[in-house]
Amino acid sequence: MDKSKTVILIAEDEVHIRNALRRNLIKAGYSVVLAADGEETLNQFRTYAIDLVVLDVLMPKLDGFQVCQLIRQESDVPIIMATVLGNPSDRVTGLDLGANDYIVKPFSSRELIARIRSILRRLSPESRERPVSRGNNDLEVIAVGNLVLYPQTRKVYDNNTYIRLTEIEFHILYLLAQSPGQIFTRDNILRQVWGYTNDDELETKALDVHISRLRTKLYSSAVQIMTIQGRGYMLMAR
Repeated sequence: MDKSKTVILIAEDEVHIRNALRRNLIKAGYSVVLAADGEETLNQFRTYAIDLVVLDVLMPKLDGFQVCQLIRQESDVPIIMATVLGNPSDRVTGLDLGANDYIVKPFSSRELIARIRSILRRLSPESRERPVSRGNNDLEVIAVGNLVLYPQTRKVYDNNTYIRLTEIEFHILYLLAQSPGQIFTRDNILRQVWGYTNDDELETKALDVHISRLRTKLYSSAVQIMTIQGRGYMLMAR
């Protein structure tokens, strides 16, 4: 395996889909690791240095939800869940378990590659925005009231109490916290956090789920994420 290439783990039990995705991802310049069931997915993930996982929901031995939950216990690696058309509950469940994005079956390799590239663009060091302030010991911080964000470590504290966030949740909060009181449209958040471009099809359901999770985690905080009807979201003090 070429260590200079991004490694994608494809977890899919249907062999023809698995092999077709492998061919097209290799053509797109990625290294590919394959898995046919949930147990093999975990074994491959722990064997190779995986950069992103494409995870089918319906797999034998362990389903995609179980695998996603187990991976999240040990890694923040990006996960794209592959869900069945017409079953929106699968999408919400996958995002709630920590998936970064989802793609609806049947999908084309072109669409999947676009999703992969969007996520990897967002995670690349050169795509990160600079934080707005500095704290002690040259450690960059953002503070909104009693809420403090540390961009380098993606840690958040409220009144010195640690709040555990997923990577996506942190980046949404980080974006809003840079300009408290400013309204961010859905499209703006999706482009800045997910890395979508003008050519990408924007999917807002994922954003709704992550905002809902953030609100739950910030329930006792002195700040809140407000919905501005028809316009977007903003962070403000209670």
